[in-house]
Amino acid sequence: MTPLAVLSSGMVTGVGWSTAAACAAIRVGISGFVETEFMYDGAFVQGCPVPFDAPCRGLSKLVEMAATALDEALAPAVAGHAETERIPLLLCVSETSRAGRFSGLESTILDSVAECLGCAFHSRSTVIPDGRIGGVHALMLAREIMDQDREIEHTLVCGVDTLLVTKTLDHYHKRRRLLTARHSDGFIPGEAAGAVLLGRLRSESRASIAVTGIGLGEEPAPIDSGKPLRADGLVMAIREAMSEAGIGFDQLAYRLTDNSGEQFGYKESALAMTRVVRPVKPEFDIQHPADCIGEVGAATVPTLLAVASVSESKGYAPGRFMGDGVLCHIGSDGAARAALVLRSVSALCQPPGAA
Repeated sequence: MTPLAVLSSGMVTGVGWSTAAACAAIRVGISGFVETEFMYDGAFVQGCPVPFDAPCRGLSKLVEMAATALDEALAPAVAGHAETERIPLLLCVSETSRAGRFSGLESTILDSVAECLGCAFHSRSTVIPDGRIGGVHALMLAREIMDQDREIEHTLVCGVDTLLVTKTLDHYHKRRRLLTARHSDGFIPGEAAGAVLLGRLRSESRASIAVTGIGLGEEPAPIDSGKPLRADGLVMAIREAMSEAGIGFDQLAYRLTDNSGEQFGYKESALAMTRVVRPVKPEFDIQHPADCIGEVGAATVPTLLAVASVSESKGYAPGRFMGDGVLCHIGSDGAARAALVLRSVSALCQPPGAA
C-alpha cells in the first residue's frame, strides 16, 4: 500500500488539551479519572471527562473538542485556513446503533466543526459513523482519496466521541460492561477528540511514523454472543495488515491497542498473539492509553496514532531494539476487527543497503 505519513496531530482528552500534554500524561500513567454525576450499583461511577471552563454539553461539546484537536493538527502544516479547502476532513463519530447517540449527529457536526474553525474543507469531506473502528475506515478512505487525486496533498482524520451520556451508560450497565463498585470487569467511560494530518511519505517529511499496513476481519464470537472465542477476526486483520506492510514480527517493537479494561479484550488479544506471532518474540510490550483516558469510542484510532507518533519522535517508544514497527489492533462491540502496522519514517526512508 501507499504509506500514509502522520505529519502532525491534535488531542483533547481528560488528561490534556494538546498532544504534548496528553502524551506526557499517558507516558507516565497519569489518569484523568474522577467521580461523575452518574450513579450505578449504589455509587458514583468513575469517568474521564474533558473539563471545560464554561459549561458545555452534548453536541456542542463534541464540536468544540473536535475543532480544538483539528486546529492543533493543522497549525504546523497549514498557513492560513484558506488552505483547508484543499484538505478533505474525514470525521469519525459514534456508530448509528449507539444508545444515547445525539440526534442529527451526522447531518450537522461536519458543518458545525468547520464553522467553529472559521474555514471550509474539501468537497470529499465526510462523516464516518462507525464508532471505535471508524478511524481505520477513515485511513482506508484517505489512502483512496490521495491515490485517486494527486492534487490532494493532505487528508485529515479526526475522531470525537463521548460515552458520558445517561442513555449510553444505562445501556452498558444493563449488559454488565461498565466498571462499577460491584462489577470489576468493565470499562471506565471517557470522552476525547483526536486528529491527525496525513500526507504522502517523503524522505524530507517531518513525520516520525507512517501507516504501512491495514487489515480488517470479522469476529464470529463478539463480546455479547456467548460463543467460544478464538480471535478469528483479529487474527485475520493482523495477518492482512502484516502482509500489506511486507514485514515480519521480528520488525515489530510493541503493540498499541484499544483495550479499555474488560477481560474480553485482553483475552482476545492474547489468543490472537499465540496464533500469529512467528517466531515467538521474547518481548512484545502492549500499551493501552485507555488506562489513562478511558473508553473514548470514535476518538480511539486518531489518539493511538498520535501516541505512537510522539513516542517515536521523542525516542521513548518501548522495545526499539526489537524493531521499528508498531502493531495496532482495534475491535468494535460487534464483529468488526482491524489492525494497523506503523513504521518509523527514518527506517522507511533509509537508502537500500544502509546499516
